[in-house]
This record gives sequence, structure tokens and C-alpha cells, in this order.
Amino acid sequence: MVVAAPADIAKVSMQGTTVNCAGAWTSLLLQNAEQTMNTLRWPETGGVRFEMRAVTRMDIAGAWLLHRTMLRLTRTGVAVSTEGLSENARATLELVKRHAVDGEHKPPPAAEVGILEGIGRATLEHAQQGQGFLAFIGELALASVPWLWRPGRIRWRIVLTNLQAAGVDALPIVGLLSFLLGIVIAYQGGIPLRDYGASLFIADLVGLAMVRELAPLITAVIIAGRTGSAYTAQIGTMKVTEEIDALRTMGITPMEMLVLPKVLALMLALPLLTVYADILGTLGGMVMAKAAFDMTLTVFVERVGDAVDVGSYLIGVGKAPVFAAIIASVGCYQGFRVSGSAESVGRRTTLSVVQAIFLVLVVDAGFSLIFSALGL
Repeated sequence: MVVAAPADIAKVSMQGTTVNCAGAWTSLLLQNAEQTMNTLRWPETGGVRFEMRAVTRMDIAGAWLLHRTMLRLTRTGVAVSTEGLSENARATLELVKRHAVDGEHKPPPAAEVGILEGIGRATLEHAQQGQGFLAFIGELALASVPWLWRPGRIRWRIVLTNLQAAGVDALPIVGLLSFLLGIVIAYQGGIPLRDYGASLFIADLVGLAMVRELAPLITAVIIAGRTGSAYTAQIGTMKVTEEIDALRTMGITPMEMLVLPKVLALMLALPLLTVYADILGTLGGMVMAKAAFDMTLTVFVERVGDAVDVGSYLIGVGKAPVFAAIIASVGCYQGFRVSGSAESVGRRTTLSVVQAIFLVLVVDAGFSLIFSALGL
């Protein structure tokens, strides 16, 4: 700890209408001078002269104390002058005078935004985000071309690391929720079917619902909240800490190093997780059908085999790579939009989850309309 010499401590004394200032007027040595300023008996009329020749140094804090005191005296009608300021101290004082905001000159309040203006601004912001996302997709497609022509450029170590994080580590939560979802569907659908004597069709309901719609959808929602948010947080943190700029400085393309391995890994992992969810969801429906409706496991399996054909299975699994591309792209895009602080990381992470789930649901609805029009 450095102890200031007594000569360096800022001092203030008053003789008549002259205020003698001495020492270093810096933030660390200014406390005594400020206390003295607050206890001096200032004249109500006339003038006050600040003698500054003995001041050795002055920073922003010292200039602000001097400016604040002079401003308070001026408002009471006292004429104020300074003498002996060095060139640096004078420049610092002028800087404070130009940028200081006092209580009588508050900035005007922000104008209230009307409803129509708010809608217009929100629409424009979403349009700009959509345009930026489409540009990001185009850049991602161009960056993937070298991988298609030269597969040796693929960084398989990074892909496998992301595959483990997005796929293997997600097995417990995907399996548990799929199993519970199968139980819920079997129970909720089995009660009305039992009233009509059609409990046998519980297997058809669980099998088709899980394979065609619910397994790929619930898996995509889980991955969007779990993996998509992780992508945004990882890239966003690298953006804040300037690691991405460091990659560009070393000649490494962030798109090829960070984005493409994540997209490829998730497009491989999500179909496999969907198949896993199909199995666990059907198993959950089988357990509930046996426990609540006294359906034998053999009958359940036979009914599922008759109800679920290869086309229905491929429809469900075929949605998964599309959902994976959406989740990974949105997560990485929002990560690159992080700016400034950790608060921006949290805001973009939340936004990536919301947008990814929204786009997955929209695309799933589009698939349903297309399959309906094609009679699939």
C-alpha cells in the first residue's frame, strides 16, 4: 500500500475572498479538500478568487470538485475567478465544464412511443433480424461447400465432441420425457377408447402419435432448450472475450471452426435421439396399457407393428435433420449477435430458445400441411 506524502494531499484554506488551493487534486488525495470546501463560510455577494498556483496535479475528480464549487457560488450571485492554473489543469477543467450535467439542465425526457409507432418499430426490428438470419444461412451454405468437395477438411474431433454433448449427454432427459409422454397419451386416449370398447386401439394411438409427430417434436424442443442455448452462450461468451476476433487474426474462419461442426453434429444426433424417443415413448404407452387397461404386451406390440408402417416412421425421422439445422443455425446466429456484456449473452440465449422452438413448430405445421396434401 502506497502512503501519500503530506505535501501531496490536496489542501484548501481561505483568507478573505481568496481560496488557496495546494497539493495534488486527484481522486485518491482529494478527501480533505472536499471536506474543507463543505465547511467554508462563503460570501453571499462580491467575488471569490481561487488561487491554484500551489496545485501540483489535477485529474477529472479534482476538476469536478472545483467546477461544482464555482457553479454553486455563481448561482448565489458571487463572481468567481481562478488564477495560477497550469495548462493541463485548465484543459481538464474545460473538459469537465463542457460535459458536466447539473440538476438544472436535465436532458429532455424521451418522447412516448405510440401504439402504431411501437408496432412499426417491432415489425422493422423483426424484419431486420429475419434478413440477418437469411444472410447467416447463406454464409453457412457457402462455408459448407468446401466440406462437400473436400471431406478431409471436416474437423471430426470437434464434430465428435459436439456429438457427445448434443446426443449422448441428452439421452437421459429425452428418454425420461418420452417415456412419460407415452404414459400420458396412453392414459388420456385410453379412457374414451375404453368407453367405446376400443381399448385395443391404444397401441395404434401411441405408436402413430409418437412416431409421426410427438417424438421428433418433443426431442427438438428439448434440444432447442438444452443444446441451442448452449451454442448461443458459448459463441456469445467467445464474442465478448474477443476470442472470435483472435480466430480471425490467426486466419481461422469462425464459421468453419465453430458453426459447421455444431450443425453437422446436431443433424447426426437428432435423428438418433428421435428413434430413441420413439422406442421409449412406445414403451411408456405399453406400460400404461398393461397397468390400466389390462392389455398384454404381445398384443400391444402386434398392434403397433400393424399401425406404424415404414412411411410413418420415415416421416418422423425425416423431420429431425431439418429441426436440427434450424436449432443449430438459430443458436449460432444469436451467439454471433451478442455484443458488449454478459447481459447480452443472457438476452440472446433466451431469444435463441424462443426463436428455435417457434421455427420448429412452424416448420412442423408446414410438414403436416404438405403431407396432408400429398396424402401421406
